[in-house]
Amino acid sequence: MDITGIELRHLRYFVAVAEELHFGRAAQRLHIAQPPLSQQIRKLEEAIGHPLLLRNSRQVRLTGAGEELLKRAQQTLRKVAEDIQSTRRIGRGEVGTLTVGFIASAMLTVLPSMLSEYRRRFPEVELRLREFYTSGLLDALRNGTADIGFTRDADQEKSLHTEVLLPEPYIAVVSAQHPLADKASIRIDDLRSEPFVLFSPGVGQNAWEKVMRLCQQGGFRPRIVQEAPHWLTILRLVGTGMGVTIAPKCVEKIAHQEVRCVRLRGANIFSHLELAYREQSLTELEENFLTLARETFRQ
Repeated sequence: MDITGIELRHLRYFVAVAEELHFGRAAQRLHIAQPPLSQQIRKLEEAIGHPLLLRNSRQVRLTGAGEELLKRAQQTLRKVAEDIQSTRRIGRGEVGTLTVGFIASAMLTVLPSMLSEYRRRFPEVELRLREFYTSGLLDALRNGTADIGFTRDADQEKSLHTEVLLPEPYIAVVSAQHPLADKASIRIDDLRSEPFVLFSPGVGQNAWEKVMRLCQQGGFRPRIVQEAPHWLTILRLVGTGMGVTIAPKCVEKIAHQEVRCVRLRGANIFSHLELAYREQSLTELEENFLTLARETFRQ
C-alpha cells in the first residue's frame, strides 16, 4: 500500500493501538479481531516507510515517528469529526444566514416573539431582518435579496408561494372627538361621507383594493384626502381630525389617545398576513423557520 492508500480507518486503528499500547485492548476498543488490526498497522508502516511501533511479547512502544504520527492523527481525526458535525448542522438548518423581510404591521402581531424564539433555538444562524412595503418585499423575494417574507395581502404569482398566517378583521379608526368615537361598532356605510386618510396603492395594490371593496359593500368609494406610507403616520393624522381610516385589527396596538378604534359590523373581507417564499428552492434552514412561524401563528 502506498501513501495514497492510507484511509481514515488506518489512522483510527493506529491511534487506538498507540493510546492503549496493547493490540488486544485496541482490538476490543475498535470491535475488530486482533490479527486484522495487526495487519493494517503493518500496511500503514509500509506506506509511511518507517516503523511506528516497537513490539515484543511483553510490551508495545511508540517510535519517534509513531509519536509524531499520533499527535497529527489525533488532530486529523478531531478535525474530520468537527467538519462532519458542522456539515450535519448545516444540513439540519442550524448554521447559516437567513434574510427575512417583513412589512411594518407584521410587528404588531406575534412576529417579534416568534423571531426571539427562533434566535433562541438556532443561535448560530445569522438572522438578517429587513423592513419593506409588500410590493418591495415581493421584489426582494423574486430577486433573492430576501429568503422569506411576511407580507400583507400579496398578489398571487407563479414565482412565489404565499400562505395565510393570520386573517385579520378590519376596524375603523376615527379621532377621539369624532361622533362615532364612542360607538362599540359601526357599519361600513356609516363612513360614507367621511374624508379618508389611507396608504397609497403603491404600498400594496391588493391590500388597497381590499379596502376599496369593503367600502363598495357599504355603497360608496372613499374620498381620500391624504395618503401616508406608515400606519403610525396615518393614525396621527386621523387623530387631528383630518379624516378616518380603515385598518387591520392589529393596528389597535399602536393606537394613541387621540384616536378610537371601532369594530365594523358585517364586514366579510379580511386582511391577510402571509408567509411568502420561493417554494422550489427551500433549504433546511428556511424550512425550520417556516415551521416555527406556522406553529407560532397557529397558537
